[in-house]
This record gives sequence, structure tokens and C-alpha cells, in this order.
Amino acid sequence: MKTTQTIVGWREWLALPALGISSIKAKVDTGAKTSALHAFIVNPYQKDGEDWVQFFIHPWQNDTNTVVECHARLCDQRQVTDSGGHREMRYVIQTEIALGDEILAAEITLTDRESMKFRMLLGRNVLKQGFMVDSARSFLLGRKLSHH
Repeated sequence: MKTTQTIVGWREWLALPALGISSIKAKVDTGAKTSALHAFIVNPYQKDGEDWVQFFIHPWQNDTNTVVECHARLCDQRQVTDSGGHREMRYVIQTEIALGDEILAAEITLTDRESMKFRMLLGRNVLKQGFMVDSARSFLLGRKLSHH
């Protein structure tokens, strides 16, 4: 556990290197216990006797032409209640999040966030690894890498 706190804004750019996502804008959400990632066409499968999941993502808002196909080991399926009070069974993966200069391991739930402004929510499971939120500021850890 790191000893200093890194300050993040209410939204930040991050990367999910193991999933092939070089930049995605995340809303920092202290009300969410677990981080959540936009996913559609989610297909569980078996690989070498382990449970895996294939899913697709539009990593950038307002851009449905850019599609990334992801594969990750499945670590759980769990009932999640969203901010609107709707309960949904979600697949849970564990992957690395590159946030600023740090690489963090985190559980992320997969859900359809197509109608949401942000393709990812960064929840308390990541924030408690040494981050404080300045709710008046954005992108304190830098801007995204260009995807063009």
C-alpha cells in the first residue's frame, strides 16, 4: 500500500492495458463500491479449464465505430444494484488499470453503459488504493492519448 495520496479529479483518463484499451474516460464515483466497464455482446467461454469472458466495447463516447474486442478471465458473477436502484447480474473480471503513473489490479463489473456519458466508472475498490478525489477538478493525471 502506498503511503502518499494521489489526488484525482471527478473524471480521469486511464488505460486498461491487458484489455487492449489505451485510453478511456472514467467517471470517478465514490458512491460505487466496484468499478464498472461498458460492455456489449458478452460471451462467457472455457479456456484451459478456466472461465473466461469475451466482450466488446466502444471505448469513446459518441463513437460507435471504434470497437475493441476484449478477453479476460472471469472471477465472479454477482448481483449489482445501479444508481437507479435496478438489480442486474453482472460478470466480474480482474484486470490492471493504468491510472497516472500507477498500475493497479482491480475487479471490474461488465455492464451496458451505451446510454451513459462515461464508458467506465472508477469505484471505491480502486480509489481506496491511495487516491483522494477533488470533485471540482478534472483530468489531474493527464489527457488521453489520441486514438486517431
